[in-house]
Amino acid sequence: MAVPISYNIRNLIERKTTTLLTALGIALPVAILLVVLALVAGLQEAFQASGSPQHVLVLRKGTNAELNSSVSRQQYQDIKFKRGIAPLKNGEPAASLELVQVVNLPSVDAPDGMNVTVRGLTPAGFEMRHNVQLSAGRMFTPGQREVVVGKAIAKRYPGLRLSGRVTFARGEWEVVGVLDGGQSALNSEIFGDLHQVASDYNRPDALSSVLIRAENPVATQALIDDISSDVKLNLRAMTEVAYYEQQTTASLPIKMLGMLVCTLMAVGSAFAAMNTMYAAVARRAREIGLVQDVVGEDELERASVELAERIAANAPLALKGNKRAIEMLNAHPVLRPQEEVELIELREASLSSEDFREAITAFAEKRKPVWRGR
Repeated sequence: MAVPISYNIRNLIERKTTTLLTALGIALPVAILLVVLALVAGLQEAFQASGSPQHVLVLRKGTNAELNSSVSRQQYQDIKFKRGIAPLKNGEPAASLELVQVVNLPSVDAPDGMNVTVRGLTPAGFEMRHNVQLSAGRMFTPGQREVVVGKAIAKRYPGLRLSGRVTFARGEWEVVGVLDGGQSALNSEIFGDLHQVASDYNRPDALSSVLIRAENPVATQALIDDISSDVKLNLRAMTEVAYYEQQTTASLPIKMLGMLVCTLMAVGSAFAAMNTMYAAVARRAREIGLVQDVVGEDELERASVELAERIAANAPLALKGNKRAIEMLNAHPVLRPQEEVELIELREASLSSEDFREAITAFAEKRKPVWRGR
């Protein structure tokens, strides 16, 4: 095995440009596919980690996201005292009225600005999210222009680090804490006081959603049915897990586009690899025996005569059999049964002929054979 392996290694080094282009052609579609699938998997993991199966999210009917939903304070009061809602530590129902807005802030990666989610909520909303902890600083003070930011936000936005100041809505806000939401999407949000955020955006009564924590899994479904069927409320409810799963459907077009691009690139890479292979083989045609000789146009006639003489110097019966086989294959690429029989008879006749025995004797005696045609 040492000879073939060393030969292949030397061959790759000798033809390094061709080898590198072939490797890149194959690696590029694979790399793009991995990036797209990693992006989609990251989105799905972040959204799935954001929800709790006992949390019920309430939105306006006809909407599918908190950004375009609208829930009034009166609707919140009607929902807050429904049966099946778990209590908070202070005995109040575990229900949080929230406002969600998007602001454009400059980041390290995008100096011109990127969209960031701002969530206005009460201390009850923070207490309900057991997977969110303060990793630095403190919680915002209700009624003050203070915010706490997710750890991913603090890393990417220079102005949103602890003790920093950021401007959005009607004024400046102080960053007083950093959140750690594990693997959830909450790491990319800004939390502020509900009443202060609502006032800044002039939405005192048109909030976004209500988050409820049910007492148990049975109560979760009962709350969903109760709220969704209440004609007076005109709201729809779903588990927080179902809501975030619904949001991940936005990643499907990205995944499909990535698969399409990778498929097209894979087909292109296959053709490129074939072209590279054909070019490499053509360059080595004489070396590996595909081409016996290469002559110029002025030497073509002489070379043809010499080749014909070398062919004619072989055993007549062998030439007859080969000529007949070529004629048959030119006429019918797939041989018919009678033609197969004829070729077998020609082969047997050649192997049992005097010329065949003469060929063996001449080879053993190291002399030129004398053909008799029989």
